[in-house]
Amino acid sequence: MKIVRAAEFVLALASVAAAQTATLHTTNATDVKKQLDAIFAPYNRSAGPGCAVGVRANGIDPLTGAYGSADLEHNVPNTPETVFEAGSVTKQFTAAAVLLLAQRGKLSLDDDIRRYFPELPDYGSPIRISDLLYHTSGLRDWGEIEAIAGWPRGTRVYTHAHVLDILSRQRALNYPVGTAWSYTNSGYNLAAMLVEKVSGKTINEFTRAEFFLPLGMNSTQWRDEFRRVVPNRAIAYSRGPGGFLMDMPFEDIYGNGGLLTTVGDLLKWNRNQEDGKIGGRALIEAQQKQAALRDGKPLGYAAGLFIGTWRGRKEMSHSGATAGYRAWLARVPEERLSVAVLCNDASANTTRLGHSVAALFVDPDRDTSDTLSVPPVDAKTRAGLYRSVRDHTTISIEERDGQLRIGHTLVLEPLPRGLFKAGDATVSFEADSTGKVERMAMSNPVYGRDVWEKVDPEHPSAAQLQGLTGDYTSGEAEVTFQIKLENGALVLHRRPAAAMSLRPTYRDAFECDLGAVRFLRDASGTVTGLSVGEGRVWDLRFTHTN
Repeated sequence: MKIVRAAEFVLALASVAAAQTATLHTTNATDVKKQLDAIFAPYNRSAGPGCAVGVRANGIDPLTGAYGSADLEHNVPNTPETVFEAGSVTKQFTAAAVLLLAQRGKLSLDDDIRRYFPELPDYGSPIRISDLLYHTSGLRDWGEIEAIAGWPRGTRVYTHAHVLDILSRQRALNYPVGTAWSYTNSGYNLAAMLVEKVSGKTINEFTRAEFFLPLGMNSTQWRDEFRRVVPNRAIAYSRGPGGFLMDMPFEDIYGNGGLLTTVGDLLKWNRNQEDGKIGGRALIEAQQKQAALRDGKPLGYAAGLFIGTWRGRKEMSHSGATAGYRAWLARVPEERLSVAVLCNDASANTTRLGHSVAALFVDPDRDTSDTLSVPPVDAKTRAGLYRSVRDHTTISIEERDGQLRIGHTLVLEPLPRGLFKAGDATVSFEADSTGKVERMAMSNPVYGRDVWEKVDPEHPSAAQLQGLTGDYTSGEAEVTFQIKLENGALVLHRRPAAAMSLRPTYRDAFECDLGAVRFLRDASGTVTGLSVGEGRVWDLRFTHTN
């Protein structure tokens, strides 16, 4: 697995762990505000970007706070009224718009999407509208395809016309429709386009009339024209070698993200998820209905919402990241608790910050985590290199002082019956009749079971590497790679000036900044092409042309 992807994998598994804070069981608003200030103290500065936070709980009026700067060039501070971009928190708004149209009989969630987008390929089994909302379509993420081609988001001004063009060229899905789960922005871009086709209005017009105005979300709009002047908008930043750099989205892509909003407006939206002012109970229940695969296996995802547990209570949440913006919005229905966090600092962990805020109101005594004491395991037999059967990326399981770790850092905590815990995933190892470990399975409440096969590390000779050189072309990504042998190592070249070292993993497989690169052979052993795989594009094929 490429270094960036390995880091994302470890962070994703560990994301449910909240920061340690003292639990404050009080309804005193002054005490709560002091605790909020303590949680966000690292962002309470004028020389750096920061965050805004909003919280609503039983016994207190909605509270908000803001920290850091909205605009470093002009010395403008963040306030509770500052407008941020909500990243993928946006998906629940797109889903709600589709569900409202379905409620009114304007479309059916069982409709084949090619009824509305005939330019998309026929994959043999129809992709339903519901598959777009649940991430069960198998559609590749268009942004990741463009990143493989050398034009990641943020390097071109993409529009929905580009999205349709890219998706129309994809000859394959990540998996047969409805048989697995993979997070993809493509589905939500199509969902936004669907709302506009069916309603006859722009998504800004439709959602403003149906949601924002009735709920008093007066600061909320869509970034469907990135050049539009937006009053009170925070500039987003990421860290560079010399300090903070502006890191703004400049694309007219929305539905997957692109919602401009405030923490106060997000609390109003969450309130509607309780009282159903817009759409009634029917819309709320449709939004919160958990997805299932075609075989009936349930998933921990609803229509733009992750459905899970935190401290033994049901939690409905979603995080977001676009350019330098970070976001998190969650509800704990049992406690009538809502938390919204919006940041303009790319390094902010909004999930951790949000859980720290929620911890002020939720007693930890009902945490259902399995803390049974178990005997040590023979960790060495499980250590090694593992390959994902989905996207062919690799992870390394290391043994250190009797403990197993993923990616050098994430400890696999032993559980009863030979199982392990890694963040919110349960890990099991499977062995053959001799006791040799053959595979590892991760069961995640969101996307189900993911299998990783144990593989032998490969150390190819110079002659073997030479046999893999040449030109490889993909019509789906519209790009050609040149694979060359340089100083004893394979190097992938891509126009205009990219050069990436290919690091050997297992037989005929390598990793680089694109993800996993596998060379493909025919029955005679001749190299015929290669495949690139990563979390949102599992198997993008290239043909060996020279």
